[in-house]
Amino acid sequence: MECRMATMWGIMQANHEKQLRIVKLLRSLEILKSPTEINEHHRDRTYQLLIVVQEWQSQFEKLVNNQKAYIKALNSWLKLNHVPIDSNLIEKVSSPRRIKSPPIQRFLLAWHDYLEKLPHELASTAITNFAAVIDTIFKQQEEEIVSKRKCEETRKELDRKTRLFQEWYNKYMQRKIPHKHDPETQGNNDADEVVREKKFLVVQVKKRLNDEEEAYASQCLQMRQKSFGSIKNLLPKIFRAMSDFSLECSIMYSQLRSISQNQN
Repeated sequence: MECRMATMWGIMQANHEKQLRIVKLLRSLEILKSPTEINEHHRDRTYQLLIVVQEWQSQFEKLVNNQKAYIKALNSWLKLNHVPIDSNLIEKVSSPRRIKSPPIQRFLLAWHDYLEKLPHELASTAITNFAAVIDTIFKQQEEEIVSKRKCEETRKELDRKTRLFQEWYNKYMQRKIPHKHDPETQGNNDADEVVREKKFLVVQVKKRLNDEEEAYASQCLQMRQKSFGSIKNLLPKIFRAMSDFSLECSIMYSQLRSISQNQN
């Protein structure tokens, strides 16, 4: 078993080293200045990634803790059930007997010591930090989608008010044309003031839409810059920590294999 485990962790260490080399290349990449809109598909994929990373963190904790619990339980079982057999019947009853520990106990103690020395906390912290960043990105994407929907609603409002104003203005002009040469209506600014007021309502909505779209575009760009920067910084730390952890695990199981072979 120890041989297979050592080989498995050796392969994982090599793969993490490849991943580390790849993510280091990300540092030379620059984010596009043009904002890319987030949609529900992007948000759902981010949420899936968040769930996977959180599960990774959970299983990683169990990887070490369950081994420690197993060693502790097995060691307790040995203490309760191991009965030393004294083959020297000539010894006096009063003489103290030397209790010889079973070979597996040395193996368990060595296994426990190796587990305590694994760089577990560094790897666990790196995964936890990565999960926190993904969670932040997911929440920011939700905020982006809310802002996007707000712009869409304002755009619909602008279209509706523009259409209503145009319909009203066309009818108004049709009523006004027959009386444009009427001396009583000439110089009457009240009607023109009504047009300006109604048009101003449309202009207000248009300005609000422009402000919302500018804020949304800025939000998209800032979110992309922060997310990309965080991922560029965190991924190398994760794969470096996982590479170191995998290497130590491979060494641990190789050493345990040697101990097991020496006892046989």
